[in-house]
Amino acid sequence: MFRHIKDLQFDARVSQPDPRFANLLLEQFGGGNGELKAAMQYFVQAFGCRRAYPDKYDLLMDIATEEFSHLEIVGATITMLLDGVNGELKDAAEGNLVAQIGNGSAKKNDVIGMAMDNPRFLLESAGGPLVTDSVGVPWTGAFVNANNDLTVDLRSNISAESRAKIIYERLLQFTDDPHVQDSLRFLMTREIAHFQQFAAALSTIAPNFPPGVLQGDLRFTHSYFNMSDGKEDARGPWNKGEGPWQKGEHWEYIEDPTAQVRDTAGQTEKQIEGHQRNERAVHSLEKDLAKARSAEASVGLKGEQAWSSYAG
Repeated sequence: MFRHIKDLQFDARVSQPDPRFANLLLEQFGGGNGELKAAMQYFVQAFGCRRAYPDKYDLLMDIATEEFSHLEIVGATITMLLDGVNGELKDAAEGNLVAQIGNGSAKKNDVIGMAMDNPRFLLESAGGPLVTDSVGVPWTGAFVNANNDLTVDLRSNISAESRAKIIYERLLQFTDDPHVQDSLRFLMTREIAHFQQFAAALSTIAPNFPPGVLQGDLRFTHSYFNMSDGKEDARGPWNKGEGPWQKGEHWEYIEDPTAQVRDTAGQTEKQIEGHQRNERAVHSLEKDLAKARSAEASVGLKGEQAWSSYAG
């Protein structure tokens, strides 16, 4: 159950109208890395994990709801930044918009520029946000990543928060309004908090890598193919020494992939390297994981079901 509270989560304010920045800010309203995308992504993901991970269901619903609060802050800011445009457009009897606002609160060049950058924003909105990004591309459900595997979804969410944080960081460079900057810093900081919350949630699921149940072919999980020719080949913890696995396992660095492919008959004769585990241990782990995931998904699936329980 949702209930709207008229007070914003953060006291959004603007010093003066700025139609050009309002257009840029649409990126965080209806863009592919914006607040609506985040809200819908976490909201959708929550349904699939309610039985298996009720604690993560609560986390996802809480953050999804907060993202709707952030969408409201962004929408309110856009509306205030467009103050003056809305009234002038509706007052059609007064004649040409540009002529009327030349000495008004919204600057003529700003409105002309906004019309050139995103015509739909000026012509269809006339005072509030549209569900598009800053160049007028409509929001779509294709922005939402939900795979019904919580380890995959949490990693998607960490990435989503990272991208949104960077967008806010860059938006801060395009406004000198101190009130708008305060709102953007708040929203940017909440992206950082959500990143940490999703990362912490992921760490409580063990094992959480690789995603899903199947562990992969041991012949190839630790192999690094040197696929570029040059004077120096970069080496680091991604292709050298012990990798991020159990102690004693290491990367297999394949210096010459062409020769390696030929020597192994197209990988069909390749041997396992870098592992302490064997195929029998992996198959056993896969069976155990499959049973555990199945049991999680089957919790409460007997007889009549009810989503909520209400106190008498």
